[in-house]
Amino acid sequence: MSSNFIKVKDFGKKTDRLYTIDPKELVKLPYPYEDWEDPPVPEISDSRRQGKDISLDGILNVTIPIPETEEEKEKMVAKFLEGLRKLLTSENNWTFIRPLMLSLDNCVKCNTCSEACPIYEMSGGAEIYRPLFRSDVLRRIVNKYIKPGGRLTAKFTGADIDLNWETVARLGQLAYRCNLCRRCAQTCPMGVDNGLIAREIRKLFSQELGIAPSELHQDGTVKQLKTGSSTGISPVALMDLMEFAEEDITDRTGLNIKIPFDKTGADILLIHNAGEFLSWPENLEAFTIIFELAGLSWTLSSEMVGYDSVNYGLFYDDVQLAKVTLKHAEAAKKLGVKKVVVAECGHAHKAAMAIGDRIWLGESNIPRESSMVTLEDIILNGRVKVDPERNDFPITLHDPCNMIRSMGIVQPQRRVLKKIAPKFREMTPHGVDNYCCGGGSGFAIMQSNNFPNWRFLFPGRKKFAQILNAFTHEELDPSVNKYVCAPCSNCKGQMRDLLTYYDAWERTRMLYGGLVELIVNAMTDVREGFVEWEFH
Repeated sequence: MSSNFIKVKDFGKKTDRLYTIDPKELVKLPYPYEDWEDPPVPEISDSRRQGKDISLDGILNVTIPIPETEEEKEKMVAKFLEGLRKLLTSENNWTFIRPLMLSLDNCVKCNTCSEACPIYEMSGGAEIYRPLFRSDVLRRIVNKYIKPGGRLTAKFTGADIDLNWETVARLGQLAYRCNLCRRCAQTCPMGVDNGLIAREIRKLFSQELGIAPSELHQDGTVKQLKTGSSTGISPVALMDLMEFAEEDITDRTGLNIKIPFDKTGADILLIHNAGEFLSWPENLEAFTIIFELAGLSWTLSSEMVGYDSVNYGLFYDDVQLAKVTLKHAEAAKKLGVKKVVVAECGHAHKAAMAIGDRIWLGESNIPRESSMVTLEDIILNGRVKVDPERNDFPITLHDPCNMIRSMGIVQPQRRVLKKIAPKFREMTPHGVDNYCCGGGSGFAIMQSNNFPNWRFLFPGRKKFAQILNAFTHEELDPSVNKYVCAPCSNCKGQMRDLLTYYDAWERTRMLYGGLVELIVNAMTDVREGFVEWEFH
């Protein structure tokens, strides 16, 4: 069976592939990509898929192992049900039980959420990618198999679904076909949060079944807690990287700056996503230049985990989330700083601030601030001198979902851009109505198998269309330099891969980068040309 119109009650049917992706069914891109043809999504080879279930849509990003016997399958279903019961109790899920129950109990199936979902839209209306579909699978399982008398009344209450191993395996995969951008939740008239439901399914699989994408768990959180960073950068290696950054600052600007480390009693502890250290060192260099020339009292930390703001637990596991954010709190407390400033990373904002408010308690409740606010104070109060004409090229702004929709940090970065970039223009829509970059919820770091193709074709495709529409046809000519400002490390990772997939540098000369790079590019106390027009 392969169809766009799968019904929820058929979700557990025994078939090799529930939905087959056909690029010809996807929504077309705007100018100058009207004739763009996407290649077929690569099939997973027999040897690579051996022992793994990919019967949802042929995509492999979370490994669901296929049990060898029917008895083992039944045990997995029973374990899933037991985990689901725990998910629905306040003593086991005090963090999210209330919004979860609200979302399970109050959906009126108006499908407003579907119109807001970029994945569903760009798929051309594939039923399994409808936000309501995933939630309805879980809702029916709860109503039929958890609630008293559910099996007897299932056909009369709309809870018609068979809970077998196939249902469980596909639900685990379907939880990783959502960016958790929560655009659907924002538009729901009943307050139903389908993004939260997807995240809670991920949590059930991680905490109860031990199943999570390796990029998030084993090669993400576990590595971070063991080595200090999800990138594998140890405290010793960190110092080597900082020496390189100091030399690069001198080469690029002529300035000699020592990056401060472990400075007790500083006003600010700045925490970067360590991905910047390896992939975009110009971002941490720009922060250093701005903070130093503005005369701030600040420091970085060399404490284990204290120099990497990444917290992938936000995407899949409450326990892992708490372990990492407590390490961040300990690093700040040890240094005795007045506040923590989170650099350009959207999910780190939410983990340390919105969610962190429930974990950074007592003496660890150190104030936390978005770097967007810190930078606004520096620029609008004239603490560094800028010449906006140095940024005299078209610039548009991508809004990271966790920073914008989840936290409402919308205007500070815009006020900065209006001060330093005369050709800044908004995407449509923007602010809290923005679209995800397509790499949200950990997707940007999932580089294996055929999953990158999926994130380019569905959520990434919507963002790319939105970016193209932000510029005029004349500006999209490859003779014109243009810049997509994405103040988030994960978003930049997705931008890099997305622009590469669509050959956007060659076809349109479109560069991406952070906000601080543009600020330094405009600073008159710094040599001109900090933004280098080379795709990387």
